Amino acid sequence: MNLTTEYSMLLSVYEKVNPTHFSQCLESVFSQTYPPQQVVVVCDGPLTDELDEVIRNFKKSFSDTLDVVRLEENAGTGAAANAGIKACRNNLILKTDSDDICRSDRAEIQVAMYEKDPELVLTGGYIREFLDGTDEEIAIKKVPLSHKEILKYAKKRNPINNPTIGIKKDFAEKIGGFDVDARCEDYDFVCRMLHAGAKSENTDKILLDYRVSPDNLKRRKNWRNTKSFIQVRYRNFRRGFCSFFDFLIPTVAQLVMFILPTSFTGAIYKKLLRK
Repeated sequence: MNLTTEYSMLLSVYEKVNPTHFSQCLESVFSQTYPPQQVVVVCDGPLTDELDEVIRNFKKSFSDTLDVVRLEENAGTGAAANAGIKACRNNLILKTDSDDICRSDRAEIQVAMYEKDPELVLTGGYIREFLDGTDEEIAIKKVPLSHKEILKYAKKRNPINNPTIGIKKDFAEKIGGFDVDARCEDYDFVCRMLHAGAKSENTDKILLDYRVSPDNLKRRKNWRNTKSFIQVRYRNFRRGFCSFFDFLIPTVAQLVMFILPTSFTGAIYKKLLRK
């Protein structure tokens, strides 16, 4: 595929990330069939010696491509993303997470989407969730594909798999970037982009392998996360992005999921929500 659009790959890392997982992530980024012209790694606060060693090793091999941004203190995902967006030289940015593994053709697929439709702003795709340590497949997390379907889905849930998101830098900066005060900053960001008129599209191809730890479901259903999702949906309602019922129905469902035992919600997550 003859692609010409230059892009930056963006990810952030903080002290609690597993160094082996971080190294695997960077290896997948630099092994793309359509390699990035720039890779921006934001260090969200001081890192461990092991994580710094991973960065030094990749810097030796990719000194012209790898740019490192260091924040003095851990500022959170939203602030790290904003610092990274500012550091990106290219208007097209593909984000990922520091402990996941990009498929080798991820960038090739997404850049081709933008070249086919230059009006696109937001893109993403499917992800394969796997259990850390065993590589056991948990599920394929699908998302709506067309812009119309994405808009409808976004009124209730995040329509973009966050580790696969592609964005246009100028549009992201126009809406003020990520909200540093929002815990569910990825969902909030996508909704604000869509509300501002960003054209979107997802591919039905798997772009990334998403690492899930045994206690992931516990973290997903804690009260802080539940409260944050409700707040994002309420802001969507207040800004006119969704109706009151679009806010109410998923809010009630999420509260029910929070109350139910983890074993039950885990079964729902694996067999119903992601299959």
